[in-house]
Formats: sequence, C-alpha cells, structure tokens
Amino acid sequence: MEGTTIRLMTAADYPQVHHLWSITEGMALRSYDDSEEGITKFLKKNPTSNFVALRGDELVGVILCGMDGRRAYVYHTVVRADLRNQGIGKALLAAVYGAIEQEGIKKSGLLVMKGNEIGNAFWRSQGWTERVDLNYYSYSNVPQVESDHPKGQ
Repeated sequence: MEGTTIRLMTAADYPQVHHLWSITEGMALRSYDDSEEGITKFLKKNPTSNFVALRGDELVGVILCGMDGRRAYVYHTVVRADLRNQGIGKALLAAVYGAIEQEGIKKSGLLVMKGNEIGNAFWRSQGWTERVDLNYYSYSNVPQVESDHPKGQ
C-alpha cells in the first residue's frame, strides 16, 4: 500500500478506470451502464462513495458504491493484477465503509460472477457472506452487445 493514495473518483478518471476494467479477467461490463455517460451519471448520483487508488499519476484501483438510502451496493472493484495483496483493495473498501457509515446505512450488497475466483476469494476474505438463499433477477430495456459479457468467461 506504500506510495498509494486513495481519493474520490471523478468523471475525469473514466478513461483510466475503463482501461483497468477492460484488462481485468472476470469483469462483466455493459455497453451503456459502464460507458462514460453511464458512469458519469452514477458518480453524480453517488458523489461521496466512489474511489480510486493512485500510484503517482497512475490509476491502479477502483471501487464503485451506490446508495439508495436503505442499502449500499458495491460494484466493479478492481486492483491492478501486479499490485494485488498489498492492501490496496482493503483501503478502497475502507473508504467505501466510511462513506456508508456517514449515510447511516447498515447493510451492503454486491454481485460477483460465479467464475471470478479471485473476486470471490477477496470478498470472503473481507468478511462478506455469500447468499445462497435467494435468486437474482435482471431485466434490461437496452439490447445487450458482445461487450456485455464478462472478460475471461
């Protein structure tokens, strides 16, 4: 973690964030939601809960968190592969926990693709519990395209 800075994400970070997501195995990106327009909209609705990790001027990690007043939802958490296991992911998560606490939210959720072994292992190591007692349903009114599927799966 030495030499790494955590700060709020801005729309100007999008090119580096999207590049990091696009080279990360196990990521599921959607053409609209994860577009510059979609992420800018998300940041405007959640201005205090999205963070990036920087080494100098280079973006090396990101975590998104949206809050609806009842729950917080974590999305697209990534640390550059060669810098994992150095505490960067934990520091990003700690920043999100601080934002969640400021809002008085007591419960959070997230989704991880079943085949994303690295991501699933990280969340378990951070004390998150896998839910097997519910079904997740999704509906999209935007046609899916090839990029809407997980990288590496």
